[in-house]
Formats: sequence, C-alpha cells, structure tokens
Amino acid sequence: MAAMTVHLDVVSAEDKMFSGLVESIQVTGQEGELGIRYGHAPLLTPIKPGMVRIVKQHGEPEVIYLSGGILEVQPNLVTVLADTAIRGEDLDRAKAEKAKKSAEERINNPHSDIDYAQAHSELMKAIAQLRVLDMVKTR
Repeated sequence: MAAMTVHLDVVSAEDKMFSGLVESIQVTGQEGELGIRYGHAPLLTPIKPGMVRIVKQHGEPEVIYLSGGILEVQPNLVTVLADTAIRGEDLDRAKAEKAKKSAEERINNPHSDIDYAQAHSELMKAIAQLRVLDMVKTR
C-alpha cells in the first residue's frame, strides 16, 4: 500500500525551494518539534531557525535549512514561508563556523556595545546551519 501524501511548498523571499508530494515533514515550531503527515489538523505557527526534514513521496529524504518563518498546515497543503531557505547540501560549513565564532565573540565581549538579541539570533542561525550540514553529511 502506498503511503498517504500531502502537498508541500517551501518558499522564501528569494526562491521556491520545494514543491511536491511528501510523506512527512519535520520542523521546529515555536513550541517545539512538529511532525506533519497526511491528515494533520490545521495549524499556523512560527518556526525557529533550523531545518525542515522532508520525506518525499517515494521515501527519498531531503533537508532544507530555514532561518525562521511560518508553517501553515491545511488539509491537503502544507506551506513553509521561510525568511531564508537553503538546501542542506548548498550550505557553506566554513561560513557557518565563522558566523558562529563571530556571534560568540560578540556575546562574550563585555566591553562592546552590542545588541545581545541580534547576536543570539545570529548564533542560533549558525548553529542550525552546522546541524543541517552534519545531518546531510551522515545521510
């Protein structure tokens, strides 16, 4: 028996990253991890920086980094409206590590005049990119 599917669109301001039938989606919402499958109740929630893990129609996985955004679940359609979306294999590890180090230095420098919320946000995004890279590498 074939798995039940739902249509997923992952879009950002720059590009439509994915559009097609999927068996499941995993994403980090404001309140925690979410697993979405066919028949999920309607939902609208902010998503945190991290990844959307997709299992396509015939079981093929895909991972996309999200810098944040909104998840909307309707009976036959799931939409991820991302601030920024980058395919896992397109991320640059050196750039993510540099961003992480820079954010950590800004947070830990007591003499600088910084926006801690902005630095923390940048740190979380860099960490999320590194996690996506680790996940893509192990597949």
